[in-house]
Amino acid sequence: MSASDVSIPRPYVLASLAILVLAGVATAVGLFLPGFYRDAPVLLPQLYGQDLLTLVVALPVFAVALYAAHHGSLRGYVVWLGVDGYLLYTYATYAFMTAFNELYLVYTTLLWLTMVTFVGGMARLDATSVKRSVEELSVRPYVAFQVLLAVLVAFLWLAEVLPAIGAGTTPASVADASLPTSVIHSLDLGIVLPAFVLSAYWLHGRRAWGYAFTAVLLVKAATLGLAVLTMAAFMLRDGQVVPVPVLVVFGFLSLSSLVLLGRFLASMGPNDESTGSRTSLEARESP
Repeated sequence: MSASDVSIPRPYVLASLAILVLAGVATAVGLFLPGFYRDAPVLLPQLYGQDLLTLVVALPVFAVALYAAHHGSLRGYVVWLGVDGYLLYTYATYAFMTAFNELYLVYTTLLWLTMVTFVGGMARLDATSVKRSVEELSVRPYVAFQVLLAVLVAFLWLAEVLPAIGAGTTPASVADASLPTSVIHSLDLGIVLPAFVLSAYWLHGRRAWGYAFTAVLLVKAATLGLAVLTMAAFMLRDGQVVPVPVLVVFGFLSLSSLVLLGRFLASMGPNDESTGSRTSLEARESP
């Protein structure tokens, strides 16, 4: 299989370029146009922190990974998918949680572009090639990390949610932001944390898709963890109180995900070209 067989298809390249442009515009406007966001004051530092991390870290990494993946790099493909997953999560929260503003249609466009790219990119990913490239790597730290991440984040969010359910009230973070509910809680408890648990289960059984999902989710965990820490820095600068457990948990998860991701990508070796995505039904391995 040649590198040209495994490069990202042209529609996904064009979608990714559109994501880079639209997300660049959205973050620049949010950061540099005073008074643009109409959200509750408690939310503003979080939006600024998210925009900053997206602009200076996520988008440059996304662009470099897109270039590498388009030229047949499996490592580039994995990073491209992982950052796209971060952007999907980010603009899902913007589309559903932020107060209506002039960029609403940009957020919704980014939502469907990142979703289509992520689903299509995962469908083309050759999970068997990912497994083969890192088969000598011990899976235990990766299984443990994903389970621990799911447990710790679930504990943080349920510590807010369960008392509110028991008392028939609203979680403090939701009430302070004048929101009907928390999109973050919903996405994490309903999609992200189950994905990590499923990925850990498959990886423990050494299934090919366990390796593939672990690689992609590590990228997503690293970028999102750094985004949360950036939000916390903006909140502290604004004089808001950030719970110490949140700083500890996300600091630990960010550092751990970066270390594990580095080991995973290094194990893939320099000669990962021509193994990036699947082009035939015979190459597919079901979960």
